[in-house]
Amino acid sequence: MNKILSPTVVSILGLFWGIATGLGWFWVRADSMVAVALAHAQVASKDGEKNKGWDFWSVELDTLASELKEEKSRVKLQEEELEQKTARITSDRQELENVRNELNTMHKQISDKLLEIQAVEAKNLRALAQTYTNITPQGVVAIIREMDDATAVKILSLMKPDVVGPIFEQMAKSDSPVIDAYRVARLSEKLRLVKEEKTQAP
Repeated sequence: MNKILSPTVVSILGLFWGIATGLGWFWVRADSMVAVALAHAQVASKDGEKNKGWDFWSVELDTLASELKEEKSRVKLQEEELEQKTARITSDRQELENVRNELNTMHKQISDKLLEIQAVEAKNLRALAQTYTNITPQGVVAIIREMDDATAVKILSLMKPDVVGPIFEQMAKSDSPVIDAYRVARLSEKLRLVKEEKTQAP
């Protein structure tokens, strides 16, 4: 009996009893422990999905997110192109405005020059008219025959009617009276229009 209850035997029996008790307790509690572990795994999985910003995540959502990123990049590229076009249009508009200003300056310079030329021409025409007034009608007719109608009318319009009358009379008496008479009529009509314009001018 003392051999059976020796410390070694008691220790071995205690060890077996502890193992048996532990296995029994684990067997009873295993189902609940597995359930708790599965619950923790599901919560961890949901937390991982929520970190992506959704309660759920799928391949379709990954594809949609990728497409949205591509669309955002495309829109940004279009905005940059639009800004570049706008900048080019603004630059072109400024260049056109500069050209317009240059053309306006040139137009004013030409207009001023034209007025100067017209003033010089008017002075010269008055001098010619004065000179032709001192020439005989026959001499003036010979000169007018070499002129175009516009120049002849300008000079005749600066001469007094009592000087122009004899000149027209001399033209009608020329070697080709029909032609010269026709030209006298044409010059007379143009002369009338010029005098009307001068009368109506402010």
